[in-house]
Amino acid sequence: MASTSPTELKLLRDLVATPSVSGTEEGVARVIEAWARAAKLDVVRDDTAVIVRVKGNEAGKRLAFVSHIDTVPAGEGWTRDPFQATVEGDKLYGRGSGDAKASVAAMLTAAHDIAAAGGPPSGELVVVLGYGEETKNTSMPRAVALHGPFDAAVVGEPTNLDIAVAQRGLMMVDLVAKGDQRHAGYASEGDFTNSVSVLAADLLALPSLAQSRAHAVLGHPTLTATMVEAGVSRNVTPPSAKAVLDIRSTPAWTHQELGVELRKHLRSEVVVTSERLVPCETPAGSALLAAALRARPEAKRFGSPTCSDWVFVRDADAIKCGPGTSRRSHTADEYVDLPEVTAARAFYAQVAREYLG
Repeated sequence: MASTSPTELKLLRDLVATPSVSGTEEGVARVIEAWARAAKLDVVRDDTAVIVRVKGNEAGKRLAFVSHIDTVPAGEGWTRDPFQATVEGDKLYGRGSGDAKASVAAMLTAAHDIAAAGGPPSGELVVVLGYGEETKNTSMPRAVALHGPFDAAVVGEPTNLDIAVAQRGLMMVDLVAKGDQRHAGYASEGDFTNSVSVLAADLLALPSLAQSRAHAVLGHPTLTATMVEAGVSRNVTPPSAKAVLDIRSTPAWTHQELGVELRKHLRSEVVVTSERLVPCETPAGSALLAAALRARPEAKRFGSPTCSDWVFVRDADAIKCGPGTSRRSHTADEYVDLPEVTAARAFYAQVAREYLG
């Protein structure tokens, strides 16, 4: 990349060229800390996040720019080095380029722009860059508890700079059907229950569940079986059969209500294994959304099917918006369009001016 490249693109190149698979973020955290210190920003790196603060001249609200610096592993199928930050035309290839180092680079350089102009009109801008977001061990809850609370938050994830005003939650459930273990040759004799048949009937019933209430943006929850296991031997009916359900929830249904719905209509035992990633939505009359639309009036509003650290700032006025395309996340030859990163830098800075004005 040429030396005349804009600051956000130079920073993005350095971030992508520093591997940070979940659990190994220290190197890229140090790169961010060093960059922020060189830019004369107030930066703290601790075991919850890298934090950059830009204070205004007057008291006011606290706006957070929230994203993560970890990535999934490179995986297979790449035609380029996943950690080389390869630039071809207007595209930068590399693991984490879109998810979510493009947001990180744009948020940091936007914070620098605000600081260089003397700070926000009032309040404080806080950039919170967490670890482990791609795993169940995200540090963001601890970061928010330590460095919050925040009045509003922009969550940096790849949305092509459209604005997510709602986000599905994630509820994981095991369906466990019970039956009788028997020689398959005698399966038709007497009172007998085949656990596989019970589970199969329950799986066929899933599309009809949780359909009585639809969310205005996200529609109905989706209940998807992703794993099935059963069997003792090919000629023995199994005493139990299990399916794993991936349930993408909406704000129209609490996870408790979804559990009640499953237990009401299914014969299998319903075992909830995870329900912490609750659905989120931007509040009605959101001042942050109004500021974002003033900054980028062409942006479309939509509901996001993917989870993010939004869940940990859901009590604040929040949106999700960033450069990059979500469908490229976690893929081989992941890339981000560089003009979008530059546009994101300007967008984030203007949102801060509008919201903290």
